[in-house]
Amino acid sequence: MTATNGRPAAGSDADRADRGGGAGRGADREDTVAGVVRQWRSVHPELDTGPMEVIGRINRCAALLQQAEDAPLRRAGLSRPEFDLLGALRRTGHELTPSELAKETFSSGAAVTKRLKQLTERGLVERRGDSRDRRVAHLRLTDAGRDLVDGILPEQLAYETAVLSVLAPTGQGELAGLLAELLGRLEGRMGALRA
Repeated sequence: MTATNGRPAAGSDADRADRGGGAGRGADREDTVAGVVRQWRSVHPELDTGPMEVIGRINRCAALLQQAEDAPLRRAGLSRPEFDLLGALRRTGHELTPSELAKETFSSGAAVTKRLKQLTERGLVERRGDSRDRRVAHLRLTDAGRDLVDGILPEQLAYETAVLSVLAPTGQGELAGLLAELLGRLEGRMGALRA
């Protein structure tokens, strides 16, 4: 059964497959984006809602993950952006300036400054002035900060593994590959637009 716009009609097997709901994967459950897309198709059957089906689902997944928060981080009294700053200092293995941290964590300078103040007050990050330019600060983890990151990371990865366990390992790999391709192309395009 096909809708007037050439797409499978809602409720058909092909429509469920189009939404990612094949056998054994919640074929009878409709996600929220599928409902939104169906409504738009009824209002504007001439429009291709394919992009909405991808981007809408990415945005919805991101929103749900943010609402759930990260249990291990919450127990440690950290937000995800704060952990990202600590993680950047740990994984790069050397001091970073606030502007370098902003670039590493895809954050604004103002947001990094605010988070660094809180992390410094907690004794997790320390700053060192630049000998040639007093306006520049170099940041590094304290021993307490390094121990906190190293203690949380295995637990955080286990939490994320549990979140993704609704997908088979092969599905996770396919999804990671598709998202990597999309992100790489978007980063390249946005970089070219900024140049």
